[in-house]
Amino acid sequence: MKNGIKYLALTLSAFVIGMTVNNFAVSNVPSKIAVVDVQKVVSSSTQVKNLRAERAAKVKDLADFVKTARANVAKETNATKKKALEDKYNKELNQKRNAIQNDYSKKLAAIDKSISSVIAQKAKAANYDIVIAKGVVLYGGTDITAEITKSIK
Repeated sequence: MKNGIKYLALTLSAFVIGMTVNNFAVSNVPSKIAVVDVQKVVSSSTQVKNLRAERAAKVKDLADFVKTARANVAKETNATKKKALEDKYNKELNQKRNAIQNDYSKKLAAIDKSISSVIAQKAKAANYDIVIAKGVVLYGGTDITAEITKSIK
């Protein structure tokens, strides 16, 4: 008797799960799928190029600061003053490095948000149901990378 109930429950569960999977597979199938080569869009963005150039200039300034600091520390002959000077310059270096990194991260996040917004606007305008990164898709989808790249510049 217990085995009969178990088999009935198992059969009923399998039926319900099968019907649910079938309904899910048949319903809500997207009709239009677009793909975007995000790396290509980002690499061609003038905003990203300007941000990288700005960061390179700041890193160069930081390297000049380190060079000057080393020269100043090397000039100092008193061991205690030398140690205090090293600590001072290390603290300044860490603050400047953190400021550069935080500024870069904030600006990069803003650019990413801007690019994502443009992708979403173009997808809605062209009635795409789904937009997927091109690297993930093996086959299919309409490539809208060129259109997005034109809009980003």
